[in-house]
Amino acid sequence: MDDKRNIVLFVLLSALILVGWTFVADRWFPSNPPSTKTVNGKQVPVARPGTDPTADTPAAVRSRQTVLAETPRIAIETPRLKGSINLKGAQIDDLVLTQHTETIEKNSPPVRLLSPAGAPESYFARFGWGGEGVKAPDANTVWTASGTRLAPGSPVRLSWDNGQGQTFEMTISVDDGYMFTVDQRVANRAAGAVAVRPYSLVSRASASKDPTAWTNHVGPVGVFDGKANYDWDYTDLTPGARQPFATTGGWLGFGDKYWLTALVPDQRAPVETAFTRGQSGSFQADVQGQPTIVNAGRAVGVQTRFFAGAKEIELLEHYQDDLGVARFEKAIDWGWFEWFMRPIFKLLRWLYATIGNFGFAIIGLTMIVRALMFPIAQKQFKSMASMRVLQPKMKALQERHKEDKPRLQQEMLKLYQEEKVNPMAGCLPILIQIPIFYALYKTLTVAVEMRHKPFVLWIKDLSAPDPLTPVNLFGFLDFTPPHFLALGVLPILLGITMWLQFKLNPPQADPVQQQVFGLMPWVMMFIMAPFAAGLQLYWTVNNILTILQQKWLYSRHPGMKAAAPVAEAK
Repeated sequence: MDDKRNIVLFVLLSALILVGWTFVADRWFPSNPPSTKTVNGKQVPVARPGTDPTADTPAAVRSRQTVLAETPRIAIETPRLKGSINLKGAQIDDLVLTQHTETIEKNSPPVRLLSPAGAPESYFARFGWGGEGVKAPDANTVWTASGTRLAPGSPVRLSWDNGQGQTFEMTISVDDGYMFTVDQRVANRAAGAVAVRPYSLVSRASASKDPTAWTNHVGPVGVFDGKANYDWDYTDLTPGARQPFATTGGWLGFGDKYWLTALVPDQRAPVETAFTRGQSGSFQADVQGQPTIVNAGRAVGVQTRFFAGAKEIELLEHYQDDLGVARFEKAIDWGWFEWFMRPIFKLLRWLYATIGNFGFAIIGLTMIVRALMFPIAQKQFKSMASMRVLQPKMKALQERHKEDKPRLQQEMLKLYQEEKVNPMAGCLPILIQIPIFYALYKTLTVAVEMRHKPFVLWIKDLSAPDPLTPVNLFGFLDFTPPHFLALGVLPILLGITMWLQFKLNPPQADPVQQQVFGLMPWVMMFIMAPFAAGLQLYWTVNNILTILQQKWLYSRHPGMKAAAPVAEAK
């Protein structure tokens, strides 16, 4: 196998990884929980939290500003978040991510994650109690607040008296990341006992706009009893359907490509969770704690955390390690090769922190990979050059035994043994490059840290395809080329450098194969055009470094290169 066949192998295996089918395993799901439970000898109803009526059966959709002005609110102000809490229903339903913008334009607004019910694309979280023999707060309850602003180090306390002897309290705090902590408490001042059950929910009016791909899960996601679950897509939930999960520890919510909302119950207490789809197409993730009897003069409480923000790996690891949120890093769907991808990402992040530009960090990663592979690549090039020297003898054998294929194979093997040439020696560098190539592709796909990161000149977003194409004269012609013709400058450079790399390799004895290999760089140019510019940059720089290494080898061993014309002349 010479170097060209190795490149074919690389391309084919990379294509299988990038566009292949995902492995689907059957999962066991818990059955529906019973409708009642026995607590302290009493039958307690298992009430299920429901979405806000405006989410399941939408009222007339109004502008967000109109909806926000209709109810009393508490401002949310943190280094990463800005928004408000709705005192009607005690809902966190207004939130933007101040450090992330919708587009790369200078005047782009920040990414909006949550919106109130009744506004376009409503998306909110609510916390409360269900119960028996007690008037519990609901979506229409207006709570009383202890302050007007929620900020790190400045929590707010909400309270509501049901007029029947029970007082409900909710203390909400937020850190400088994306984590809210909600401490709920109910005190019973009545003469008799009451049964209560805490719940929390996240409701969104529609599915995510981000496409679901086998390389990146978008939709319902969670960790149940220590096991991450990516099996459910929005389309898997039919209207009225409810998918329950009983768990101790873990979390659940909705994941977009870069954003996440997640409910995190007490990691030591057994809870019942579920994903539900409403009849109108809304979606809900909810958590229910255990039913509890609150005797006269007693109080009970529960703590729930709520994550709403970007899936930044350092923060996810912080919440996992320092707050004990089980496998919270699984909010990012790293896939099968997580063990390899995360070191690549951490190296990239370190290079970015050192250099200050993600494009140069990718170039630095490419150079590090080439340096580590230098000894192996040298063996590959020497094997390739040895194959070049053997071209005349191989051509002679092919002419001599062209009618006897088995004999030709025997003579070729004998020739390799006599000349001490291993035609497989060039495969290892190609095989090593495949996981690195895929790891970078995956990082560009799922890592919010690389979203909207510029390189130089016209490349303003390395996670998006190269926007500059000669098809419309680099933007001077006022039309957008079709997808299959949108060739950016980087994929064109990729094709040219691949062609130059092929020109330095020994020619194929089979003219048909030689023609196929001659077309491959230009085919790959079109294949790679829709991919992220960061991936195109990596491949192009890798091709350039490979060419330089081949040139350097030939400068040290001129005889290896001199054999090529002889082979072609035969």
